[in-house]
Amino acid sequence: MSIADRRWMLAVALLGYLVTAWAWALVDPLVPLLRGPLGLSPLQQALVVAVPVVVGTLGRIPAGALADRFGGRVVFLLVAAATLVALLELAVFGHRSVPGLMTGAVLVGVAGSTFAVAVPFVSAWFPGPHRGLALGVLGTGLCGSAIGGLTAVRLAEAHGMVAPYLVTAVPLVAFLALAGSVVRDAPRPARPPGQPGQPGQPPGVRRRLATALRWGTTWHAAAWYSALVALFVTFSNALPLYLANAYDLAAARAGDLMAAFVLLAVFMRPVGGRLADRLSPPRPLAVALGAVTVATAVQAGTPPVAVVVFGTLPVLAVGLGIASTAVLAQIGATVPADMVGLVVGVVTAVAGVAGFVSQLLMAASFDRFASYGPALCVLAAGAALATASAVLSASRPAVGGSGSVGGSAAGRRGGAG
Repeated sequence: MSIADRRWMLAVALLGYLVTAWAWALVDPLVPLLRGPLGLSPLQQALVVAVPVVVGTLGRIPAGALADRFGGRVVFLLVAAATLVALLELAVFGHRSVPGLMTGAVLVGVAGSTFAVAVPFVSAWFPGPHRGLALGVLGTGLCGSAIGGLTAVRLAEAHGMVAPYLVTAVPLVAFLALAGSVVRDAPRPARPPGQPGQPGQPPGVRRRLATALRWGTTWHAAAWYSALVALFVTFSNALPLYLANAYDLAAARAGDLMAAFVLLAVFMRPVGGRLADRLSPPRPLAVALGAVTVATAVQAGTPPVAVVVFGTLPVLAVGLGIASTAVLAQIGATVPADMVGLVVGVVTAVAGVAGFVSQLLMAASFDRFASYGPALCVLAAGAALATASAVLSASRPAVGGSGSVGGSAAGRRGGAG
């Protein structure tokens, strides 16, 4: 595997993740525009927003398992093709009827499963000391969701409800053509007879899932990533509402802060990957989680807005960006290559649920106490527990990576170190 090949595969995977994340984020901002024409009830609006998230989050488990079994290239193409079908369905039927919109919401949810396909694909191409950096670069594809959120309403208002879907379909078609013609899976390492991944004895998904759920790495990574996603959702998607209620901040300024927070967090992901490569993943993970814990605890006290803008939000963005890639690098270093997709699918699915629960917690806190402080205290406590777990992992001796089944098994039994 030449360096040029690896970089080319990473670039194409980044494009695929960016475009599918873009498509995944289209429905949410367009719901207010469809509310009147389609007569959407509050429950229907909530369902249209929630369905893509639920489908994408839970779909990461089978998508990751399929990527492990058949290779990332095939599953990449299937997910991208399903996303294209979803965009065309939404363009034709999504703005005409509630059933058409709901059907499109279900289909476009498949786009959210791309991450569980892209991570094992990239991890296999970068099995050595550059894995963390490569995964961090891949993580910047999350900017696609920001592109979708920023452009969907403007395109719909300027050119009609069909425009956002057709504009997104153009780069998606380009990715499909590129992936179909040039993308290939990394050569798989040879396995001893009877090991998972042996061509003659492919284990079923249920057996593989049961195996993954027995590993300490899976649950440690799920706990770390859940703490991170809960806070990321709180201070990204829900940040405008939080700033409006807690600080009476204007919507335009709150939106600018949300965009700045997301961009800083996303572009810190390669930094986290580089640190994971140089120091081993648990070390930057522990430090970043510690910083996130302190910043969340400070924010629970509702400090002055200047402290929020120049203190807690930047620290949270940097810490969350670094830590998220460190978790993925740890999975890649301690899980066999033919199980990375499934483990990433489980971890991100659990974390997606945590992100949903965090929003319920924030809403309940404000409703009961007219303050977000209690909810942020709970989130800070969760981050503190995750920090303690990461510190323990960082203090353990390093074990072999995914290229050595025996070495990585020790790490899986003992946790995530």
